Amino acid sequence: MQVPSLSFLGFLLVTLVLCLSVGRGSRQAGRKVLALAGVVFTVLGGGWSGFAVLAAGTAATAAVLWCLERLDALPRRLAMAMGCLWHIAVLAVCKLTGWMPLGISFFTFQQLWLLKETYTGQYRRSQGDSLLLYTFFFPTVTSGPILRPEEFFPQLREAFLCPSWGDAAAGLYAISFGMAKKVLLADPLGAVVSNGWALGQELTAPAAWIVILGYTLRLYLDFSGYCDIASGCARLLGIRLPVNFDSPYRALSVGEFWKRWHITLTSFLRECVYIPLGGSRRGSVRTYGNILIVYLISGLWHGTGWTFLVWGLLHGLAQVGERLWGRRRERLPKGLRWAMTFLFVNLAWVFFQAPSLGAAGMLLRSAVCGGWGLPLETLAAGALDSEAAALRTLLPALESWVPGLVVGGLLCVGLAVSFRRENVIRRMETVSPKPVGALLCGGLLAWAVVSFSSTATFIYSNF
Repeated sequence: MQVPSLSFLGFLLVTLVLCLSVGRGSRQAGRKVLALAGVVFTVLGGGWSGFAVLAAGTAATAAVLWCLERLDALPRRLAMAMGCLWHIAVLAVCKLTGWMPLGISFFTFQQLWLLKETYTGQYRRSQGDSLLLYTFFFPTVTSGPILRPEEFFPQLREAFLCPSWGDAAAGLYAISFGMAKKVLLADPLGAVVSNGWALGQELTAPAAWIVILGYTLRLYLDFSGYCDIASGCARLLGIRLPVNFDSPYRALSVGEFWKRWHITLTSFLRECVYIPLGGSRRGSVRTYGNILIVYLISGLWHGTGWTFLVWGLLHGLAQVGERLWGRRRERLPKGLRWAMTFLFVNLAWVFFQAPSLGAAGMLLRSAVCGGWGLPLETLAAGALDSEAAALRTLLPALESWVPGLVVGGLLCVGLAVSFRRENVIRRMETVSPKPVGALLCGGLLAWAVVSFSSTATFIYSNF
């Protein structure tokens, strides 16, 4: 079951009705119903075999938690090590074999975070904390955000299943805009990017840069769109998810980019990898080594191919370079710092999206040495076909302009949405139920719904 689908919207509606009605009488019963809904969602989305892997991992976590809460120092360390090895080994096997149970990468880091915070005493389990719900909370199962235990569990004991009208308005707002970002922008941009890759050696320089920028926008709109939908669904249940994106393409440095991009992953890597390795407390050389290790792990978390390793290494080297450059970089004009960062991020995404290092090199060569033709009709094929057909019917005199309008419009709107200072998650905190806003959200959701037939899976569901 894909998230942008009528079946998901139906599942969401049924789950809300059951959880909110049962939760009014007994919050504990509401938690059980929501956990069961998460199990059903996982089975429908990933099959019984994928669910079995996640269930076995949850059982392993439960056993380790029991040991951490009851045993002395040495047995606790042994239990912690065994639990971490289990989860890392399962993830490694899945990555190496190419069989990826639904959400396994996010599941693994979430379980490791729970074990780490329990081991260090940052989180202590209380009555009502449901490991099953933490693991199978359906809005986050597929692609996160990665839930931090000390932020998630307290909400199960507070306003859980008691959403206000403001929560309802914020939730519907986020779901509508998240669906629109995914279906109306990310997927059509994905078609443009795929068409560009299909040209191979015939790719011209302008087309190559459209592919590079198109993927940069597509990845953000796709992943942040999912997080918007997840946050909206959670808010309808009275739960607030962490902010996972904060207008990352406005960053003035690669370090700042990672404070704005996939924030929960960055937080996990900082607290569970970088700081335990020594962080920046043991001299410059050790600090630079720790940074490279963290970003190589980030690359491996996304995939085991050389392209992901190169992508992670590039980001690690960029952050080391920024530290070596130091305050001299801060004296550069903000516009120049932004341009340098945005160009680097775009070029690094080439390795992230490419099927091989050779393909990445081909795209970069085309961007620099390709011809100057611009095959707009080829690039626009399959992108917003229904809207393009309607435009041709209404304005037949502009038929030859339609491919350019489609490609240019997608890039311009994608840039505007990506660079907006107050993104959807921030706007959720100030949105209020008003007729005009309701009509806008309803219109966007309706437009997205009628476009569901051509919807692709979320990019990060493959990780």
